[in-house]
Order: sequence, then structure tokens, then C-alpha cells
Amino acid sequence: MQTKEFKAESKRLLDMMINSIYTHKEIFLRELISNASDAIDKLYFKSLTDTSMGINKDDLSIELAADKENRTLTVSDNGIGMTEQELEDNLGTIANSGSFKFKKDNELGDDVDIIGQFGVGFYSTFMVAKEVTVITKAFGSDKAYKWQSNGVDGYTVEEAEKDTVGTTIILSLKDNTEDENYDKFLDQYQLKSLVKKYSDYIRFPIRMDVEHTNYTDEESEPTKEIVHETLNSMTPIWKRSKTELTDEDYNNFYTEKFMDYTPPIAHIHSKNEGLATYDALLYIPARAPFDYYSKDFEKGLQLYSSGVMIMEKCADLLPDWFSFVKGLVDSEDLSLNISRELLQHDKQLKVIAKNLERSIKNELTKMLKNDREKYLKFYETFGLQFKFGIYQSYGSAKDTLEDLLMFPSSFEGKQVTLAEYVSRMKEDQKDIYYACGESIARIEALPQLERVKEKGYEVLYLTHDVDEFAVKVMMKYKDHPFKSISDGDLDLESEEEKEQAKKTAEESKEMFEFMTKSLDGKVKEVRLSSKLKSHPVCLSAEGNITIEMEKVLSAMPQNEHEDVKATKVMELNASHPIFAKLKELYVSDKDKLAEYTKLLYSQALLIEGLSIDDPVEFANLICGLMV
Repeated sequence: MQTKEFKAESKRLLDMMINSIYTHKEIFLRELISNASDAIDKLYFKSLTDTSMGINKDDLSIELAADKENRTLTVSDNGIGMTEQELEDNLGTIANSGSFKFKKDNELGDDVDIIGQFGVGFYSTFMVAKEVTVITKAFGSDKAYKWQSNGVDGYTVEEAEKDTVGTTIILSLKDNTEDENYDKFLDQYQLKSLVKKYSDYIRFPIRMDVEHTNYTDEESEPTKEIVHETLNSMTPIWKRSKTELTDEDYNNFYTEKFMDYTPPIAHIHSKNEGLATYDALLYIPARAPFDYYSKDFEKGLQLYSSGVMIMEKCADLLPDWFSFVKGLVDSEDLSLNISRELLQHDKQLKVIAKNLERSIKNELTKMLKNDREKYLKFYETFGLQFKFGIYQSYGSAKDTLEDLLMFPSSFEGKQVTLAEYVSRMKEDQKDIYYACGESIARIEALPQLERVKEKGYEVLYLTHDVDEFAVKVMMKYKDHPFKSISDGDLDLESEEEKEQAKKTAEESKEMFEFMTKSLDGKVKEVRLSSKLKSHPVCLSAEGNITIEMEKVLSAMPQNEHEDVKATKVMELNASHPIFAKLKELYVSDKDKLAEYTKLLYSQALLIEGLSIDDPVEFANLICGLMV
């Protein structure tokens, strides 16, 4: 037996490994199974060029064994095994790739990240084991060797007895503490769950003796039997050809994998080769998770590398506006960091994410075109996220999302796309008209809507808080600007009407100034309206903040936007009998005109769904009018 110390750089890394690198201790099993799979792969591929080896692929496997009495966990493979020198090279020196030496020899600074070159998975075993024993026999060798270490004082290497080729790793688990129960890694259910979670798609069978309890009838005692069970699926569904898979296959995989009892609305199965090589299987759910529109929701796709799960949720693979998508990506070319728990942010990852975004958009566009009812059902659940996406991305997501948006419309009361709206625009129409409100019923009661609809223009109804913010960020669609019916000037009048309005405005200029002053700064001005037909008064806004935006911002918690106000204008209908009464009062009773001005302003606030500034004053004015 030879007792050797780890090399200096290995000591440092081993300390990091046990205490710092891995987030979850359970990762050790994934690493050992992956190493075992690599060893089998090496032997199998060698046999392809040397048929005399007599290797049968069906005989290759990975075995797990848990001994609760002795508190040991064993992982065995019948792969290529290791010689004494390979034991020394592979287990005696962490980072055998020479990453440290490479950086030093090439005088590279810390900003050059080559951490993914490390081969350190085996040493994750010391997170759970107080002693690790490796017994191995290389293919073509007559001798077997045993490597043993407690992870602190170095390791020993000696000859051993082993009849078969391959490697056996025996972990003597640490004693339980108040903070950590290491016995769970001896529990058959826990081991099965870890294999299913991380190594389900290793292409060689992972087997273990599993105890099953059989119940024959109520009167008989249950019997127990030991079954040598295969724990992994081996062939992932996303590696299979689309032609051999049915919708039922895809749906069954989804409901089992993502714990959703409702089948998905659609799936996307894609394979990409080139700059970024990967397989992807994405699903569009039929329903939103209970926390989807909350800060607690965590987006992301499962990330696999060569069939081994690296991350449960890789957020970088999905933009926020497609965060509802579930699924996975499997790539052999990813640049992984030392723990294989996190991904280095490289160009390749961005390419994959961009391709996935394009695939999701294409699938939704196809759904909108070919199955509108299905798309409407989807949009009712997740469409709001598109509007948040446009707003929160400051418009950078506009090209991706604008053709997927839908709004209720004055056209037959249906949800319409922007493209459909534009296709029905009148020849002389330049703008896309919209109206904001808490509901379609409230919007259809707005005084401003009457004149726009009379002119034959379609109006989009924006009923969600984020709607107008998204529209403002977009600014226009296909060269057609968005315009609120509450904007100051909609340019709906004929030339003759404009001339008459100009004349009336000039005649009433002093009255408007008096009324503006009576409102004591609550409005920028009082003026004639070009958008009212049968109603006497309405409010409009000037500037970037609209009245609807003011309502949304003022309703936010902690009043963080309480000082954000729309610049309001009160507009009067010159053809309404009230207007004639106002002109009369301006000559005969300016005090009464001031009271009527306040009443009209409060009326306009109520119509817009805003709070009255002084409810007591408003009530007294109404009482005064009644008596």
C-alpha cells in the first residue's frame, strides 16, 4: 500500500469542493452516475473498432446499492476501468486538465474564465462521505487496485481483488447532524427520485434492488419481495423522431414531468444544429400557475447537457414575455462552470434563447391563424404578459409581440388583432383609435366615444391597467400612430365645422378664461370640444400622462406616484343647451357661472372614473341647484 498526499493545488480545490462549490449535496449522485456512464461509453466505443472485445451493449449498466446497516452507498459500473497510473492521474490530482497551469503559462488574468475545464465531479462525494473507496480494474489488465481517502490526509493506493472489469465506488456516509440527515441517501425512494431528477436520460440502465410490498387481499398479510429495478428511462422523448411520437406521447410526458393534470395547449419539438446544437421540447400550458402573476413566480426551462440535468430552471433561456412556457433544452456544447449547477453566460446560450423565442412566436402565430378559438383561450390566460413584456422592455419586444396582441373592439364586440384593425381602417384614417376604462361597459358610456363611432371609426377598448402604458411605448403599428379618444384634438371635424368652432371659441374666449380661473388650477384650460355629440362636458389630457395613467399610478401602493398627474383640459359641447346657459350666466350672474363650472368639472371627473376633489362642496352645489 502506498500513502500519498494530494498535490498542493488539489488540496485547495478539495477544500473548495467540500465547502463552497456545490449548492446541493444531492448533486454527488449525479456526478458519480455521469462518470460511470462516461466509463461505459469509452468501453463501448472502443468495442466498435475492435470486435474481438466481445462487448454486448445490453450487458452494460450502472448499479446502485444501499446498505443501511453499515451506512454505505455503492455505485458500480462495468465500464473501461482504470489502471494504477490512471487512478493517480484522475483521482490524485483535481483539475487534471491543467487549467491552473494553462492560465499561469499564458499569463491570463482572472477576467479570462476557463473554469469549465475542470474535472471535479468525483470529489463532490466528500460532501456526504467521511471516507470514499474506489476499486477498479481496467479493461485488458490482470490487476485491480483500490484507492481510498477521507478527503483530508490524502489517499492510499494498493492492489485489490476484483473479478470483473469496471469501477466500484463505496461511500461511507457521514454521521447525521442537527442540520443534515445523511441517512436519506440510503433511502430507496430518495435514491430513485434523485436518479429520476438528474440522470433519467443516461443512455445506460441504472439499476438497484428495490423492495416492493404486495397486497393480495384484506385478510392476508402483505408480502415483500426484492426486485432488481431499472430506475431511468434512458431514451429521452426529445431524442426520438417526431414521426414516431403522438400527441398522447407528448401530453403524457408533460403531465408526468411538469406535474400538471391539464394537457398543454401546444408543444414545440425542435432540433437545431450549427452554431448552437441542441434539442428542445417546449410546452404552452393550458392554465397559469397560481403564482404566475406574482413576484414569487420563477420562470425557466430545464437544462440538460448530454441527457444529464444541469439546472432545474434556467431563466436565461426564456424572455419574460414567454415566461409561461415550460419545457427543456438538451445540448452537448454548453460551457458549464465547475459545479455544473450554473451556466456561464456565453454567446451560445444567447443564440439558443433567441432561437427558442422565434420558435415560440411562430407556434403562437400559427395557432392564431389556424385555430383562433384555441388562441383566444390561450390569450385569455397569458396575453397580459405580452403587454407587460412590451412595456417593461421599453419597446424592444415590439417586433416580437405586436402581431400577437389582441384587444376588445367596437367592431362586433370581438377581440381583434392590430393587423385586423388596420385592414378595416377607412381610407382617410391615419390613426388607430383606442379608449381606456375599467370595463367595456364603462368605455362605451364615455362621451368621447359617441362622435368617433359616428364617424365610422373602429375603437380598441383597453381595459387592463398596463394596456395604455404598452400602447404608449409602442407609439405606432405599421406606420399608424395610436391615438386615445381622450386626446385633446382628434381632428374629426369638417372644414366647415372647424370654421364655426373657431368663431364660437373666439366669441367665448373671455368666458373660458373666467371658467378656467374658477377651477383654481385644476385644469390647464376650458375650451370647446370637437369630440362631443350629445354630452355637455368631458375631460381630455395633454402631455405624456393621460387620465387613465393617472388613475393607475395613483392606485399603486405607498402612493409612490401620488404627484404624477395628467394635465387636464375641460371641454364643452357648443351644441348642447348647457352651453347656451353658460353664456347667459357669464353676462348675468358670474357667481352662478362659477358654481356651474365646478359642477360640470365634477361631472366630468365622475364620468372618467376619478374621485371628486371636494365631495362636500359638490353635494352643497347640487342641493343649491335643487332649491
